[in-house]
Amino acid sequence: MKVVESAAELLEHRRARGAGATGFVPTLGALHEGHLSLVRRAKAENARAWASIFVNPAQFSDPSDLERYPRTVERDLEMLKGAGCDLAFLPRAEEIYRDGYRYRITENALSHELEGAARPGHFDGVLTVVLKLLLLTRPDRAYFGEKDFQQLQLVEGLVHAFFLDTRIVRCPTVREADGLAMSSRNRLLSPAERARAPALHRVLAESQAAERPAAETAAALAREGFDVDYVADRDGRRLAAVRIGQVRLIDNVE
Repeated sequence: MKVVESAAELLEHRRARGAGATGFVPTLGALHEGHLSLVRRAKAENARAWASIFVNPAQFSDPSDLERYPRTVERDLEMLKGAGCDLAFLPRAEEIYRDGYRYRITENALSHELEGAARPGHFDGVLTVVLKLLLLTRPDRAYFGEKDFQQLQLVEGLVHAFFLDTRIVRCPTVREADGLAMSSRNRLLSPAERARAPALHRVLAESQAAERPAAETAAALAREGFDVDYVADRDGRRLAAVRIGQVRLIDNVE
């Protein structure tokens, strides 16, 4: 696996990569099985699989949240290599934002709801870095998990709006044995919080089976001890965001 840290070196590899499709998986690092499933699928469906590790400062509205985000680069690289990744791109923030983030992508509808309402400016940072990474890597396919469903929809809209020649591939949420959606933030949970966290998916799944209204689902999550940011139905999905201690968790069900 090649490890590339500069945009110039990445462009050299892109020009020399030869025939066959490229699959790309952008990540913030602190990898888990959910990320690796995307890399393995990218490898299975393309001639080569590329990934990036970049803790994107532009998508963190809370500086303390950025500071707390887990960083495990050496472990991440070993995991990517084991999953069959051919190239890992680890850019520096100064290079990705060589303009000082003066130029950015803003979506004016969906990005202001739900996660966007709770985290102002978050999706500007997400969409801007995704556009930059897709332009740098020029993949045939890019793989995104359905856990971050609102983000997935916005990335699909970005690709459509800017005529990007990349197909966004939706991948099912990967879960722990107890149902908790895999997330890098899960490692920030205390043992007691980790034991309670699976109730998020359990309550959502029960509400789906019983066809309960969103408001009833929010009340059920509150009874489980969560601070509920929202429960909402969008495009055939029920999405929820809750807080447990200092950690914010999101999930969704069809």
